[in-house]
Amino acid sequence: MLRVASLSLLICIFLLSGCATQYPNQNVQGQRFPNVTGESLEGKPYTIPSDFSGKPVLFLIGYKQDSQFDIDRWLIGLDMTKTAIDVYELPTIQGLAPRMFQTTINDGMRAGIPKPLWKGVITIYAGGESVQAFTGNQNPNNARVALLDEEGVVRWFYDEGFAVPALNALRETISDL
Repeated sequence: MLRVASLSLLICIFLLSGCATQYPNQNVQGQRFPNVTGESLEGKPYTIPSDFSGKPVLFLIGYKQDSQFDIDRWLIGLDMTKTAIDVYELPTIQGLAPRMFQTTINDGMRAGIPKPLWKGVITIYAGGESVQAFTGNQNPNNARVALLDEEGVVRWFYDEGFAVPALNALRETISDL
């Protein structure tokens, strides 16, 4: 019985992490963000980028749980510098297997995120592969930081892990929009 459970666990781990397609990192500045759908942890559906048209928005995109550390550093830096822009975390997961477990995955995120912040976390499952292909997913622990203008075009992009010079460059670009 234990052997069957262990085998089932290994198969599940393989399905959730081993089947992901690898894409080389891209500089997507100047390109329109791909059209994808997602749902906030509050349960509100979104179509990205069209639901954010009309004003700039900042997306902190994570491809695996370990990228939360980098996302948190960006959030702290933005808060400490009082950067005025709408910011959304986009946990972006590719593959059929994660979609089958999306309720469990989302419930796990809800357990670790205070409820008032759920509206700022939009999970992307069905379009996860297109976003990962768009930005690249090498070094997946690093957040993908994408500043979109009012038309959904990426005006600033960074995927090398939080750094103060990058934060300053982002803030300068925001002030120019």
